[in-house]
Amino acid sequence: MASTYAKNRNVLPGFHLSLGFTLLYLSLLVLIPLSAAFLKSFTLTLDGFLAAAGSPRVLAAYKLSFGASLGAATINAVFGFIVAWVLVRYDFPGRRVIDALVDLPFALPTSVAGIALTAIYAPKGFLGSALEKIGVKVAFTPLGVLVALVFIGLPFVVRTVQPVLEELEAEKEEAAATLGAGRMAVFWKVLFPTVRPALLTGFALSFARAVGEYGSVIFIAGNIPLVSEITPLIIITKLEQYDYAGATAVAVVMLLISFALLLLINFLQWRMARHRQAST
Repeated sequence: MASTYAKNRNVLPGFHLSLGFTLLYLSLLVLIPLSAAFLKSFTLTLDGFLAAAGSPRVLAAYKLSFGASLGAATINAVFGFIVAWVLVRYDFPGRRVIDALVDLPFALPTSVAGIALTAIYAPKGFLGSALEKIGVKVAFTPLGVLVALVFIGLPFVVRTVQPVLEELEAEKEEAAATLGAGRMAVFWKVLFPTVRPALLTGFALSFARAVGEYGSVIFIAGNIPLVSEITPLIIITKLEQYDYAGATAVAVVMLLISFALLLLINFLQWRMARHRQAST
């Protein structure tokens, strides 16, 4: 009786029917649109594809989009962990307000976020005018793109790491401290290995969101070709010019690079999980 229940422990029966609905749903939302982009790009010759997806302007946009996305995800991994740590480990006035503010980029329309960031960091803005006095220009530069991507990606890291920190048992830290481990040793040997998979997941989510971000970046970037023009804007520009094949060519290259990076991150997660299981 027990073995029969163990084999059929799923609450919802009907594996084949559920799998069919799952594949159909994913096909309609993901596979068919992506395959349409590939098929449209195949209407170009090899020279046409390289000209559309490999021009100096497009290459500069790739460099800015992926470079700023990786930079923003790295910054969010560091400071998102600190924010999650403070929210979990400390009780202070206004903690609930700060906890709610973390989700603001989720609820705020991206265009509103872009306008607000531009107003703040513009040369005549509150922070922009102060930064220009020390020679730092944010708005209408690649630095402005980085600031916008950090803003929209922070909640992914905080909300991924926060539950892990809440479930982390304080007894492990106390036991390590009792055995003579210092604060840094406790962090690197006890805390970080537990939080690392969630931190890497938050990094991946923040990066994935940043790569395709448009609304919050378009205002603060300045959209200067070869300087502060992002790849999604290149795609939009080609679509407005009715160059659908060229737009899909750029989108395909962007998709392949993003998929390769996410696949690498998932591989690292798998390796760390396997190493952790082997060590225990």
